[in-house]
Amino acid sequence: MSRPLLPVLLLAAYTIAFGIPALGRGLLVFDDHPGQLYRLHHVTTLGWAPWRFDPGWWAGYAELQYYPPGAAWLGAALHTVSLGALDVPRSYQAVLWIAWALPGVATFALLRRVLGNGWLALPGAFVALTLSAGSRSGVEEGLRWGLIAARLGWGLLPLVALSLVAWVEGARRMPLAAVLLIAAVVLLHPAHAPAALILLALGTRFGAGDRRRRVLQAGTVAALALGLSALWLLPLLAHLRMALPLAWGDASVPGLLRELARPLVAVLALAQLAAWLAMRSARDGREVERWLHALAPTLALVIALDAIVAPVIDVLWLPADRLVDSFLLALIIGASLAAPRLVARFPRLGAAGIAVGMIVIALLCSPGSPEPALTLWPSRGGWPTYGQVVRGARLDVLWQVIREAPPGRVLFIRSGIPLDDRPGWWRPHSHITSLTPIETGRGIINGTFTHPAPLAGLVYTGSAEPRPITKLVEERDGVTLFGRPLESLGPGEIEPWIERLGISVVVASGEDAGKLAFFDPSNRLLPPRTIGPFRVYIARRGAVLPQAAGPQTWRVTTDGSAGWRSVGFAYSPLWVASSKREPLPVRRDANGMLEVEVPAGVTEIALEHRPRVAEHLGVLISVIAAALLLVVGAKQIGTAGDRQ
Repeated sequence: MSRPLLPVLLLAAYTIAFGIPALGRGLLVFDDHPGQLYRLHHVTTLGWAPWRFDPGWWAGYAELQYYPPGAAWLGAALHTVSLGALDVPRSYQAVLWIAWALPGVATFALLRRVLGNGWLALPGAFVALTLSAGSRSGVEEGLRWGLIAARLGWGLLPLVALSLVAWVEGARRMPLAAVLLIAAVVLLHPAHAPAALILLALGTRFGAGDRRRRVLQAGTVAALALGLSALWLLPLLAHLRMALPLAWGDASVPGLLRELARPLVAVLALAQLAAWLAMRSARDGREVERWLHALAPTLALVIALDAIVAPVIDVLWLPADRLVDSFLLALIIGASLAAPRLVARFPRLGAAGIAVGMIVIALLCSPGSPEPALTLWPSRGGWPTYGQVVRGARLDVLWQVIREAPPGRVLFIRSGIPLDDRPGWWRPHSHITSLTPIETGRGIINGTFTHPAPLAGLVYTGSAEPRPITKLVEERDGVTLFGRPLESLGPGEIEPWIERLGISVVVASGEDAGKLAFFDPSNRLLPPRTIGPFRVYIARRGAVLPQAAGPQTWRVTTDGSAGWRSVGFAYSPLWVASSKREPLPVRRDANGMLEVEVPAGVTEIALEHRPRVAEHLGVLISVIAAALLLVVGAKQIGTAGDRQ
């Protein structure tokens, strides 16, 4: 075996050894995974356009317009390229393998290029691969919990840096690969876009060559990257009030300091500081080293400004705690720059010995609470599969009962199901009820993870106004509904919601039995049935909801009287209503539902969810950006050919 190949083979062997028990036993459904799988189903059934309206959750929502679509697009691409050999669940499993491996592989590739030695690249790659430490992109949250979009975007950051290395070293050619990678980061998870753009900006400051040319090139790269992502980003910004900010983390300065108060973080910071001081003392630092060293302090400054300023101006779309992931990665990369200097200081150990020593130090710092700094092996029982959870909760029976119920949506009193008997809201759980629309063809209200839809805000807080969601849905499970304590609701207060939202099935938990007096007795619902851990209430009659009449079109019947009518869907700025091809006025009611003004005598309305100016303009900008990228790329290839 060639010695230069040994480090990468060791990294690959560990990645596979961890991945098989974690991801290879079946479809992972811990925590948010079922909802992420649902989004992949959204793309494969409704199409790739992010503004497609999905009637499955929250009385309908353009699910991928208000959540980054990149992870779902990746899964759909795998499904398409395999010609269906990978069905949707298997495509999702493939995405999970990519999300697991990408941070380690990408960090190894970057450090191997910068440090020139696979052994010296190995410690940083190992830490990036196994990092948890409260990071939304780490193994625990980014992989096990299901925040896969965050982990995928985070894993691309080292590749963004790698695409810029030659440019920072003085190459005259524009780093066009960075355009595609930065656009991918934006589409996977915009929380990591600041780090990618900071890498680009710092390259103009620390890179070799003409500064003016570099600034112009960096601006062009950023513009093309944002242009490529405009088909999603522009409509999102145009309709931002349709997504409630998810600001449930602690983004205050004290909260961030508590999150970072870990031995591993301190060791990484000290290692980077030592490497930077050694570089300054010897005055031998390369442009690339100075560039990478600048990333962590720059991110620290941006995070501090965000934490201080954002709450004051009430802009919570990019909370500071979501930027910490990029800072941790910057520390890993910065600390890795100490490796060559350690080899120079202790030559008898060699590169392999230094790498082993650095990994041992990381392992000694791996314990932590409530989650470890490094997740070194899958916890027993912590990676439950679809089959295990469905059998344990008798979900197959529940879904069959829902299929047979009168027409209408399903209201889940809780967001998911617990996976053990501990009482705290933080106990292991699965939002597997997110898949109810896939399994039954019925839309759901609640039954999924913390969500930005206005209707979700209505269920959480009693208001559909665009206010930040500051508490996780799990913290509300069994406590409140429509912003009211469960035990305070009466039959007269719950039935109007059931009517407005077209509910024909209510699913509660046996744990909530003493808080459900508002259902007993009910003129609208039959006495409950017990199915596994669930109490299921079936309506005596079904609800009238819009009927599908074609792609992104629905048909609604009315009684022929004049006036504003709720039609059973959530409001969207892209709704177009008509009768016999004559447009009808639409509006959003106080609860975030769609209303149509119906003239007298009209008994049928056509609804169409149609892209508007922002959507068409976003596509046009992306097409122009792609064309310019091809032109610039062809010109650079031609110029390189002329020089040979």
